[in-house]
Amino acid sequence: MTDDDHALTDAFGFPLQSGPDTPSALRTGLPIDYEGFYLGQQEFFHAFAELHLGHRSAAELVVHDVFLEILATWDDLLSEADLEQRAMAVLSRHVSGRLTQEQRPPAFVINAPISRNLAAIRAEMELAPSNAGLYEAMLDLPTRQYNAVVLRYVLNYPVTRIARYMGLDTRTVDYHIRKGRERLRVLLQLPADGDRRKKAAPTRENTKETKGE
Repeated sequence: MTDDDHALTDAFGFPLQSGPDTPSALRTGLPIDYEGFYLGQQEFFHAFAELHLGHRSAAELVVHDVFLEILATWDDLLSEADLEQRAMAVLSRHVSGRLTQEQRPPAFVINAPISRNLAAIRAEMELAPSNAGLYEAMLDLPTRQYNAVVLRYVLNYPVTRIARYMGLDTRTVDYHIRKGRERLRVLLQLPADGDRRKKAAPTRENTKETKGE
């Protein structure tokens, strides 16, 4: 067995240069700004892919191809102002392509953090824990509403970061989130916010009864 058989590789299969004091960018052979982008985004990319594909192993394969495509066009992407938006588009295309290839809809993975986030949506929309229609309803949302709702409520990203990924103003992201929530209420046949507030607000008669009048 040769020394090459023991050679370490990075996340993309590139051989690492030996030497603990060697800067990581030199050991991986990757541009240092690209490596920083990879380290900053890979957790989100894997979470997004796993959420839709249903398996961590499938997510890792897709994200591997996503980062290879981004690397191949890295210099061009750096010259543009919408790097995160373009990267998100590549990720979405690869995930959608995998689902199309397997002829199946997205499979929401219910791991602990996502389960807590979905529980928060249910509580906010007054959905019973047994109501499974939330996931199917999400899939019926228009693309921008779907991405905004999933990024905000399922993956729990702040609006400012979602705006960067989607290439939109934060107010536009808020608009898509609001419209997505409204559409979910219609699809799930839930009362509108105004109707719920009226129902929850104490009436004059109820107030008198409470006070013993």
